[in-house]
Amino acid sequence: MLILNKAVACASSLLHSTCSKAFFLLSLFLPCTLLACEKTLRWDDDPPFSMLLPNGEVGGIYIDLNREVLGRLGCTIKLVKLPWGRALKELELGRLDVLAGAFRKPEREAYAYFSGAVLKPSRNILFMRQDALERWPVTQLLDLQNTDFRLGAQTNVSYGPAYQQLMGQQAFAARVSFNASRGNLWQMVDKGRIDGIIADESTGLYELNQLGLSARIKPTQVVVSADAAEVAFSKKTSTPQFVQRYARILQALVDDGSHQRIVQHYLRR
Repeated sequence: MLILNKAVACASSLLHSTCSKAFFLLSLFLPCTLLACEKTLRWDDDPPFSMLLPNGEVGGIYIDLNREVLGRLGCTIKLVKLPWGRALKELELGRLDVLAGAFRKPEREAYAYFSGAVLKPSRNILFMRQDALERWPVTQLLDLQNTDFRLGAQTNVSYGPAYQQLMGQQAFAARVSFNASRGNLWQMVDKGRIDGIIADESTGLYELNQLGLSARIKPTQVVVSADAAEVAFSKKTSTPQFVQRYARILQALVDDGSHQRIVQHYLRR
């Protein structure tokens, strides 16, 4: 109570040294809920990681997980709906604080801190229309070189070294269709405008089931990448110390099974 009174008395003269000391003591002893922060978190139509739920609220694996982790850090979240490419730019500019599901790259490390690979690697695999799968029974992505296979890809999404190698071939790159929406790409596959797309394994199976396309579009054995996604934080709005605390809490949620329970909640839908 004495500390609170001291802080209030200093409010009219923040430049005074004793006032600074009082607010320093206040930050040490007050519950974090009284010193709460707000972090903007990106979401988009990207089930099961983030999505609009039937009750009108936004949820998903990344959303629920970040509500828990940031809540333990004394922070609330403000959800911002952004396509992936725009989210990266907003993170760089400091207008977005937290971007879940990001892969670490040197160019991104220039403007973002990363949580570390706490969560298990996420497999990106090739999905193909059934007749395309019969025509091209491939075992690796590079088997598609020198073919007329038509691939769909999301704008500004990284799919790994094999994909980059194929994109270096002018003829193959000319047949790649880009779209910001994976939902649009699934429809393009179903209508025969493209032959397949690369997607996260869990995401792809979930979305195909929701769209009623599981019988016509199939997962293949082609694993394009299996890197561990991280959580990125804008360097303009977060400190390395905050990110380290975030990573410790995230690891605790993995260790006690909380993360897996969140995952199973959405994969059972």
